[in-house]
Amino acid sequence: MNTQIPYTPKNKIRIVTAASLFDGHDAAINIMRRIIQATGVEVIHLGHDRSVEEVVNTAIQEDANAIAMTSYQGGHNEYFKYMYDLLKEKGAGHIKIFGGGGGVILPSEIEELHAYGITKIYSPDDGRALGLQGMINDLVQKADFPVGDVLNGEAEHLEEKNPRAIARVISAAENFPEIAKETLDKIHAANETFKIPVLGITGTGGAGKSSLVDELVRRFLIDFPEKTIGLISVDPSKRKTGGALLGDRIRMNAINNPRVYMRSLATRQSNLALSKYVAEAIQVLKAAKYDLIILETSGIGQSDTEILDHSDVSLYVMTPEFGAATQLEKIDMLDFADLVALNKFDKRGALDAIRDVKKQYQRNHNLWDVDTDKMPIFGTIASQFNDPGMNTLYKSIMDKIIEKTGADLQSTFEITREMSEKIFVIPPHRTRYLSEIAENNRKYDETALTQVEVAQKLYGIFKTICSVANVNSSEAENALIIKSGINQDEILKQVQNDKEKTDFLGLLLKEFDRVKMNLDPYNWEILLTWEEKVNKYKNPVYSFKVRDKEIKIETHTESLSHSQIPKVALPKYQAWGDILKWNLQENVPGEFPFASGLYPFKREGEDPTRMFAGEGGPERTNRRFHYVSLGMPAKRLSTAFDSVTLYGNDPDHRPDIYGKIGNAGVSICCLDDAKKLYSGFDLSHPATSVSMTINGPAPMLLGFFMNAAIDQNCEKYIRENGIEAEVEKKKKEVYDDKGLERPRYNGELPEGNDGLGLMLLGLTGDQVLPADIYQDIKVKTLAQVRGTVQADILKEDQAQNTCIFSTEFALRLMGDVQEYFIKQNVRNFYSVSISGYHIAEAGANPITQLAFTLANGFTYVEYYLSRGMNINDFGTNLSFFFSNGIDPEYAVIGRVARKIWAKAMKNKYGANERAQMLKYHIQTSGRSLHAQEIDFNDIRTTLQALYAIYDNCNSLHTNAYDEAITTPTEESVRRAMAIQLIINKELGLAKNENPIQGSFIIEELTDLVEEAVLAEFDRITERGGVLGAMETMYQRSKIQEESLYYETLKHTGEFPIIGVNTFLSSKGSPTVIPAEVIRATEEEKQFQIQTLENLHKAKAQEVANQIEIIQNAAISNQNIFEKLMDAAKVCSLGQITKALFEVGGQYRRNM
Repeated sequence: MNTQIPYTPKNKIRIVTAASLFDGHDAAINIMRRIIQATGVEVIHLGHDRSVEEVVNTAIQEDANAIAMTSYQGGHNEYFKYMYDLLKEKGAGHIKIFGGGGGVILPSEIEELHAYGITKIYSPDDGRALGLQGMINDLVQKADFPVGDVLNGEAEHLEEKNPRAIARVISAAENFPEIAKETLDKIHAANETFKIPVLGITGTGGAGKSSLVDELVRRFLIDFPEKTIGLISVDPSKRKTGGALLGDRIRMNAINNPRVYMRSLATRQSNLALSKYVAEAIQVLKAAKYDLIILETSGIGQSDTEILDHSDVSLYVMTPEFGAATQLEKIDMLDFADLVALNKFDKRGALDAIRDVKKQYQRNHNLWDVDTDKMPIFGTIASQFNDPGMNTLYKSIMDKIIEKTGADLQSTFEITREMSEKIFVIPPHRTRYLSEIAENNRKYDETALTQVEVAQKLYGIFKTICSVANVNSSEAENALIIKSGINQDEILKQVQNDKEKTDFLGLLLKEFDRVKMNLDPYNWEILLTWEEKVNKYKNPVYSFKVRDKEIKIETHTESLSHSQIPKVALPKYQAWGDILKWNLQENVPGEFPFASGLYPFKREGEDPTRMFAGEGGPERTNRRFHYVSLGMPAKRLSTAFDSVTLYGNDPDHRPDIYGKIGNAGVSICCLDDAKKLYSGFDLSHPATSVSMTINGPAPMLLGFFMNAAIDQNCEKYIRENGIEAEVEKKKKEVYDDKGLERPRYNGELPEGNDGLGLMLLGLTGDQVLPADIYQDIKVKTLAQVRGTVQADILKEDQAQNTCIFSTEFALRLMGDVQEYFIKQNVRNFYSVSISGYHIAEAGANPITQLAFTLANGFTYVEYYLSRGMNINDFGTNLSFFFSNGIDPEYAVIGRVARKIWAKAMKNKYGANERAQMLKYHIQTSGRSLHAQEIDFNDIRTTLQALYAIYDNCNSLHTNAYDEAITTPTEESVRRAMAIQLIINKELGLAKNENPIQGSFIIEELTDLVEEAVLAEFDRITERGGVLGAMETMYQRSKIQEESLYYETLKHTGEFPIIGVNTFLSSKGSPTVIPAEVIRATEEEKQFQIQTLENLHKAKAQEVANQIEIIQNAAISNQNIFEKLMDAAKVCSLGQITKALFEVGGQYRRNM
């Protein structure tokens, strides 16, 4: 493949990039925007989960030439059309729209979108034909037109604060100064007569200016409900390409408000922190009569005082990491700034730093008689929600603006006297936890090696003793080994008449005892009982205990040829060193370090098969669940949610929400939806387990699920006691008497659904049953339900991006859920599924996936320990979830994970055996599902399923072959399940449960991957642990680099993919068009909106009360989840999300 030369733009081009959703698409749009920048374009990047309105407003305010979006997961047709309509409606129809979304956007849909007016949707085949740079060249060329070369009386509309007019005048000033001159002269003249305050903010690069500005804007909008604010933000242009990353908007949540206008400018010249057009841009905003204007410069160097020429009040933002105090003497801005913010005040040495800055400020301003504490220097942590330091800074800025300009901006903002204090998730003295784990595990391995050498020596001496004493049979040899060592009397008896031999044996026995002093007594015990262990697996029946229940299992299966196939095969080693090494590093399934599995044998009659579903409304997914689980002994229901639910939103008529309802997942917005979704499945039955793939809003969905399970048991009680009339009476009172429609299951019940869970639709058990009976049922139910909720917020921040709350708040919610589980004795439900799947999907290689996932897992351990929880109480509520690709390392991902976890939990944290067991679910790789030759995907999935089953995973989800192009169909889901059923039921070798043990390559890979993971632990420690590394986006950068590496090799053909870049069909293996496209129907979407509206009408009074309770719990540091369990009975998902945003803060996106 030839290297493509980037296109050189003729005009200054500005493009807004964003992702309508999440997943690998966040990585994809990042790769795209980098190439667009390198092609000489100024890029305003917005990141993931952006509504059409946000993108359109940005494009208009920024006067962009084009918008480049990635959008998939259904709803893309509505999304793009709504964007086109909204641009037109706002008078910006000239802005071109480009998009992509993999094979999910069908060729017919692409044609339809092009006909509608979308400039270009790139398909996977375009990508293959054009290459990455070729695709970007095409996009940039199509967007290469002048902006601002004509003015049509825009100046007349500035005072109306018309964003299009403001934007166009600024663009004209920037691109065509001679055309803009006349208009600007008029503006200058008009501005002479009134004064609008300008706050200038400058500072070092990476000091957190954007987050700090966002927090100032948020406070300003709360403080002044009527006032408006204009922002100008400057970022440096790249000298080499002329491109620029205008990256301030991505960090800001508060600016998406009709009272805010923001414009990003590139410096368009080197070495300067400001664009020469800044002065004009400020004049334009003044002419638009904004009440306050904030100018934020690019952070370059320290000598940047140019901002003073443009501002009335200046704020300098720095961090505590400026080096020695003498460095402060070089910072010009400390001479001139009205206020200084020492942001990132949680960094080491912050208190010393603020003292040094205050002293320097005092010296620079000759304020010798003023107390240093009165200096306008403020410690802030802008990234932390509602930070007291930020409150103080905001109030001081407003006071300073009034003092210097007399502006009408009297702040009534309440501030407290506390100082900024970081709410630590991991206590600072514990940030080395990952390296401690690496050291602990390496020490275990070193000790094991020395012990193995001792055992091998002992074996040599023992064999010599037996040879000298003429002991020849293995039975006789074994009889000589006793608890204390060797039976000396028995040995010497053999040679009692031969003095020479007696003396020699005496020496050997002494040497044996001397060497044995170095052997751990536990290890001698292993050697003593080895024969017994081997025989246990030779006997026809093996019995063991699980939670006080004795389980008897046959140790062999019979083949059609009547061979006895052992379920567990043991090595035939003779030498003690070999036996000991195998026991310490491998061992049988069910024994430490659990290399080959957690339980002695797999449970009979329960395959690890999961039934996967999620589409349309709850009723359709319920039908699918019943269809795929009919006749199966265990119901293991894996639920995928639509992106409306994933982001904590309620269904809505707004097109970019409406399009996503029930697409690529099920729409669940309230308790009734959850009841319908799982109706007909007894959620308290030991053979039922439910897994929910949800992260940001996990606590809310968990609240819905738990209440659905409790109400099912209330329903059983109501039926057993014949009090159905009470339910009817209550429904009449709550619905019929108020003229409201009763909630109902939409359509017929499927085969297998007996209606359990539907009696109390629209009600909860506590409205019908006496309080004590309800409480009793609740307690029993919580102890019985089994399943898992994903809830892993760390990997979301690192890879997939369905974060909705600020990371600290999201972690606090997870901790609250875990605390609640311990208190309520929820033993069989996992409070988190620590996931590597999404890390792999975003592009990580297998080693990075495993290392990041385990590191995240240990971070939860450290966090829960710091909250005072006991490791044995929460260890059992943690589970893991990996992706299985086709790389060699995936053959050992499970065994390495189990070993690292067990060694750390046992030896470092002192956890009991149950907490040492790492339970994990595998899903075959989504990245290896290709949109070309989709039939081949099943071959890849089969090989990945083999890896997983041979490695003894606890449960397995096989992807459907058509998932690359559509939501899986019933036929494709059955085929996917058949893959693992055939392996488990038909493949002869899979009747053995440890088939990969004893393989040289498996042992080699295990050691290699284990060491690579521990090395990554050390790299993360160097960056301050998992959370410290996340601050510099270490994980995200690494994932994206690995993703790009794979994509490049795929494009060049160096990495062969059959049917994609090699072995193509005679037609060139084009992207496959699905025969059946699964999308939510109009009727389903309308029914979901109607369900929501009915709920809001029926429960309006209780909602306000419940919202206040959860918000108070958040503010006063109580357990939020405990209160959420009650709120989930009456509130919709969106109501709870919105309420928690107000007290916990919204997620702030990263570049």
